Amino acid sequence: MTAVIEADATVPTTANVGSPALLQVRSLGKRYGDQHVLSDISFEVGGCEVIGLIGPNGAGKTTLLETLAGIVPADAGDVLFRGTLLPLHRRREVMFYLPDGLRPWDDQYVAHVLAFFADVYRRMARHVATVVHAVGLGPVLRKRVGALSKGFARRLMLALALLTPQPLLLMDEPFDGFDLRQTREIMRVLRQVADDGRTLLLAIHQLADAERIADRVVLLADGKLRGTGTFAELREQTSLPAGSLEDIFLALT
Repeated sequence: MTAVIEADATVPTTANVGSPALLQVRSLGKRYGDQHVLSDISFEVGGCEVIGLIGPNGAGKTTLLETLAGIVPADAGDVLFRGTLLPLHRRREVMFYLPDGLRPWDDQYVAHVLAFFADVYRRMARHVATVVHAVGLGPVLRKRVGALSKGFARRLMLALALLTPQPLLLMDEPFDGFDLRQTREIMRVLRQVADDGRTLLLAIHQLADAERIADRVVLLADGKLRGTGTFAELREQTSLPAGSLEDIFLALT
């Protein structure tokens, strides 16, 4: 498969052997009034990984992504990039956050939105064409964004994320709006993105989807970290050698 996007030479995408993790989250906390939305969250993300952020509604997944991206400030803890503290004003240099349900520029044509992003990030026409083909946007290039179905609107937002140069992509429910076959297609695209040198942190509601795409998972419930690791590590931790992700999650929560 052709690379979805070439790595930006000015932004490193892979770690050297023996170097710190790409991203380190240390004792992150977020509170709204008396409610602790996130409590003492710590985990690491390596280069070229697909990490599944798993948890039920209200677990804190979206808040965690927003806090990491610098949209909302944390009340406690640190975020490090390659072992160096990453202040809020530098988050956009190394990570791009794609929220759930975003559909801006309703009156613009899909092709014009893609061209705008390509110009901002100095992407060549062949990059745009590769991304359009990868996510299946060809049939709607001449439609206005507001006229797109939920699935095609999601494909457009994924395409825009793939045109960005940041080595770390944060995505909230990237498979929302897709049926089973379409979800598998998009999974193949995102898997190729990781193989090409970028790292993905995906908030995923459906456990079966996480099992199919994630190299490792971060399990959240009630704003607390319940477990993190590969499926093999979590099966060993829970003494469930043949356990599904659902079995593991229930055992840890």
